[in-house]
Amino acid sequence: MDTHTIETPQIQTEKPKLKKPPMYKVILLNDDYTPMEFVVDLLCNYFRKSENDAMQIMLRIHHEGQAVCALYPKDLAESKVQQVEGHCIAHGHPLKCRIEVDSSD
Repeated sequence: MDTHTIETPQIQTEKPKLKKPPMYKVILLNDDYTPMEFVVDLLCNYFRKSENDAMQIMLRIHHEGQAVCALYPKDLAESKVQQVEGHCIAHGHPLKCRIEVDSSD
């Protein structure tokens, strides 16, 4: 008589630790042509910054050459760059932005 051993599946008792997706900085770059007011409006409308925060970021861009506007997952960050650059082109401004991975985690 053959005897077969039936193995019961093991139940996982601990939840697997999920790794958070990397976040990306959306960075606006300074140029000598885009008006400061346009940059402030852009920050308020596309990044939901308050007027005061937008002014501070705009000044940082102006004085330091660039500034971080927001942190997003990669897909959202890329989408923001496209939206912002499209808006700038539509209004005749050469303002550029880029993304870079946030290494502060």
